[in-house]
Amino acid sequence: MNRRSAALTILVLGAAFVVSWLLFVGLPRWYAARQQPASTTAGATAGAPRRTIKATLFYATPDAQHLSGVERDVELADSPLEQAQRILDAQLRDPAPRDLLSTIPSHTSLRSVYVTDRGEAYVDLSPEVSAAHPGGSLNEILTVYTIVHALTANLPAIKAVQILVDGHEVDTLAGHVDLRRPLLPIPALMETKEES
Repeated sequence: MNRRSAALTILVLGAAFVVSWLLFVGLPRWYAARQQPASTTAGATAGAPRRTIKATLFYATPDAQHLSGVERDVELADSPLEQAQRILDAQLRDPAPRDLLSTIPSHTSLRSVYVTDRGEAYVDLSPEVSAAHPGGSLNEILTVYTIVHALTANLPAIKAVQILVDGHEVDTLAGHVDLRRPLLPIPALMETKEES
């Protein structure tokens, strides 16, 4: 009987020790270890600097005959589609350098952009791109190809660009450039070193 009683006492004391250790030592350590990575990650994200890429944006030369590429910092995105949106937002928003001209009518905004598996981007712009366009065939060419070059020069996966207006396919912006299909970039529109 004494052996049974001693064994039972040892068993109860052992169980009490295990439960006490779990409550006061083991579980707090486990809980703290699980919380540590989350707080470390949150702190790193909050204090992390904004990551950017160098992107080429396009503006008209002072004589409005060609496009000129200008390198700008654009926020880095997590996917090619988001990167396309950020590049286009920068192209529409950033002012032209002092010696160049914006080809996009003011107040034009990006409604959306889609990219197909074939490397064709569909860029949906607000109605101002057409309604506020100054007209003229060369002006229209430079406006359209600013958008085409902004995507194809910065994102190799995009080969051609079709511009939509207010969610719809349009024939032209101002009567000159056929927008009924995706357009390839035109290197001849770019300013050459001799011209600059």
